[in-house]
Order: sequence, then C-alpha cells, then structure tokens
Amino acid sequence: MSILRMSKTLLKNLIHGPYTVPYPVKQKEAYEHTRGRIGIRVDECIFCGMCERRCPTGAIQTDKSKAMWSIDRLKCIQCSYCSEVCPKKCLKMESRYTAPSYENVRDEYVKCMNTQSHGES
Repeated sequence: MSILRMSKTLLKNLIHGPYTVPYPVKQKEAYEHTRGRIGIRVDECIFCGMCERRCPTGAIQTDKSKAMWSIDRLKCIQCSYCSEVCPKKCLKMESRYTAPSYENVRDEYVKCMNTQSHGES
C-alpha cells in the first residue's frame, strides 16, 4: 500500500517539476514591500548621525568631517529604523538583497565635494 502512495507522489513531482528557483541562475522576483537592504543617496546626506544613533545593532557609522557614511551589511537586520529617522529622507529600503559572502562586508560612501582652488595671480 505504501508503494502506491509513494508512486503517486513521485509521478506528481515528475510532472510538476521543481518548486524552488535555482538562485544563482534565476533571480527571485522582489515584492513591493520587500526589505532587502539599506540604500543611501549620499549626495543628499548631511551626516547628522541620527541613523547611527537609531541603529539597534550599530551597523551604521557616520563621519561628518570626512563626509563619509558606512554600513556593515552583516550587522544590519533590515529593521528600517534608520530610514524612518533620517531628516533628509536620503536612506531607503531597497528591494534588492545583499549578495552572499564569507567576509565581513562594509560599504562606504563618501560625498564628493565640489571645491575650487583659487590660485594667486
């Protein structure tokens, strides 16, 4: 009796095909409210540090003197607290995921300052 049940399940699975998606080859579609990763528009950031103070895991670091914002992707838990408190709304949750890695990944963003040097005549 158990051979018949197993044969029925086997035939059903052969006809249907796999239920999973082969990840590296085919990307899974992102839904509208997917919490993938934090994205920043660094040119709009004022480096106030509100996101750094609000982050529960300490994944975000800001340096106003160097105009630098960085995030440790392995510490980030995608809670979106940082994007909620950002006064300039330059942080947002992106619907793409962080690529898997074995190393500790820290993304650093530096604001480009347009400075002009004044030469003496």
